[in-house]
This record gives sequence, structure tokens and C-alpha cells, in this order.
Amino acid sequence: MRQIFAAVWFVVAAPLFAAEATVQIVNAPASGTLIIQVFDSPNAFGDFRNPTVESRFELTDGPTFQIGGLPAGTVAMIAFVDENDNGILDKNFIGIPKERLAISNDYRPKGPPVFQRAAIELSAAGPNSIDLDLFRVLGERGRLGVGAGVVGQSSPYVGSDETVLQPIPAITYNGERLQWVGPNLQYGIVGSGKARLALSASYRIGAYEEADSPVLAGLGDREDTLLAGVGFRYELPGGVNLLARYEHDVLDRIGGGQGRVRLSKGLQAGIFRLVPQVSLNWLSEDLANHDFGVPASAATVTRPAYSTGDAMSIELGFGSFIEITENWRAVVNLSVEQFGDDIGDSPIVDTDRVVRGFAAITYVF
Repeated sequence: MRQIFAAVWFVVAAPLFAAEATVQIVNAPASGTLIIQVFDSPNAFGDFRNPTVESRFELTDGPTFQIGGLPAGTVAMIAFVDENDNGILDKNFIGIPKERLAISNDYRPKGPPVFQRAAIELSAAGPNSIDLDLFRVLGERGRLGVGAGVVGQSSPYVGSDETVLQPIPAITYNGERLQWVGPNLQYGIVGSGKARLALSASYRIGAYEEADSPVLAGLGDREDTLLAGVGFRYELPGGVNLLARYEHDVLDRIGGGQGRVRLSKGLQAGIFRLVPQVSLNWLSEDLANHDFGVPASAATVTRPAYSTGDAMSIELGFGSFIEITENWRAVVNLSVEQFGDDIGDSPIVDTDRVVRGFAAITYVF
């Protein structure tokens, strides 16, 4: 029975992987190792992982290569020069390819790659001829993006139930090691495969002004500060990404720090890329009390002194990316953070849940 099943499977599946292609690298270097990968899954292509077919060639054999056993139908193809001969496409801290790369359809993404933009048709009957042009995703000086956006957040405080919306400039920069997105900076230290380590910094806006609600009167406006620390990323099986980060108040305006462990996974549907994520967040006692505590010196009859201690929360959300054109893209992020009782029991807190959102449209040069 097993032999019969195998024979039937071969008869059914063989036509699906019967295509052949002639691939020419237009600007191939004279030497080195070239790896060609073919994808028939949008999700796998979006992360450049788990190709359906992978072939390895020596560039000394010339710029033209024959590949067989390819899936017939709609696919996307990439080729890259394996500059350090480690057999993988090296990426920077946030997952942008560092090595020279070529993508079918002469597609040159300036953000997360979209399968639909790179899609080509392979015919089992042939012939299939594909020209690929190598380039560096980040160019010579990285990628700068400018645009406009809006951030919003619900208020957890008693008597302040309005959602705050604020327009902001949307400025981004992605280089080989440096990434700047709004108030956040990252600088890659080491790693280019599945594990990467980076320094990070973020500008932390004060949680409230005492004029926001009568219950906050006398507590003073909460201070802005600068946090800095280190982050570790690791790519788990199935394209799941793990981020662990700790940042400390380097200006010592508040003291303490905050940590986060986050799991995320990218999914694709047409020109849309959706990244569901879940985070476990930690605030040190200094930061938690700064945002949600009541010092004894500011206690009143209706607002008793309260200390949160250090605090934990769980955050669920998603990030979405829409590639409108090669240069224009839109980003929409939404999350819900659920606080524990250590914050929820504070006399100045009305709800133990906060909703946050961000939307922007940018032009990437």
C-alpha cells in the first residue's frame, strides 16, 4: 500500500515541480558563491526563509545558470551573493538583507518585501528565462523616509477618559547598523543570522500633566526622559521572532528601567503585511510609581498614598504595513495593554487597560 501511495503521489506531484528556468545575473561579479531561492509561499518570501527550492552556484562558471525541479505556477525568486560563504542571507539587526541581492520582476523593496510585487509565472512547458539584477537593499548610505502620522492613546486615569490624538512627523532611517524610527534608535552590535544584539535608546514621554484631571492635581506633571539599554533578537522556528530588551533611565530624572519580552510573526496578504505580537512588559518600582503611584507628601483624604512596587503587564497588538508604491507606504499599529492589580488598584487609576494606536504614511528615498 505504501508503494502504491508513493507512486500516486509522484504522478500527482511531479507536474507541479516540473518547471525549468534559465537565470541570468545581469551584473554578476567575476567570482564568489551565488545562491538562488524560489518561493511559492507569500509568508516565507516575506521573511526570506524556507524557500521551496534552493540552488548554489559558483560565479566563476559564468553569469547564466540552469535550474530544474521548480514549482510550476506563481513564484518569486531571489538570488544573493554569499559574501562570507555561510550558506544564508545575512541580515542586519532588524532583518534587512546586508548582502547583494536580486529579486524577480526587478523588484527593489524599501521595506518588508511583498510577494505580489515579485511574482512571476513559471511554465512546465517552458521556456522560462529570468534576468536578475543585484543590488544592496540599503544602498550606499541607508534608507531615509519622511512623512506624517498620528499617535493616539486612551487614558487610564480617573476623570480623564478622553483619547488623546496627536499629529507627529514620521521620520525613519534604516542603515546597516543604525535604525531610527520616530523616538526610537537601535544600533546593531553583533549578529547577522538568527541571533542579533543591539544597543537601543528611546524617548519616554511623561505619562500625564496634572491639569489632565482633578484627581491628578498636586502630583505635578510627569517628566519626559531618555531610556537606553540593550536588545536581543532571535528567530525561532516558523518565522516567529523573539525580542528581549531592557532600557534604563540614563538621565536619572525618574530612575529605574523597563523591560520587554515580545513574540511576533509576519504574515502576508497581497500588498498587506500583518505582524501579530504579544509582549510581557515590566516596569521598575521607580517608573511604575512615577506613572501610577501617589507619594505620601501628595496624599489627600480622597487620594491616599499608594506605592505600586514594580509592575507587570501583558500587551497584545499588531503592526501592519502597506506598500502603496515602490516609494510610498502606510503603517498602522494598534495594541491593548492590560495592567496587573499593582497598577489597577492605584487611587488615580480608573481602568487597568490602555489602547494605543499609530498610523503614518511615508515616502522612502
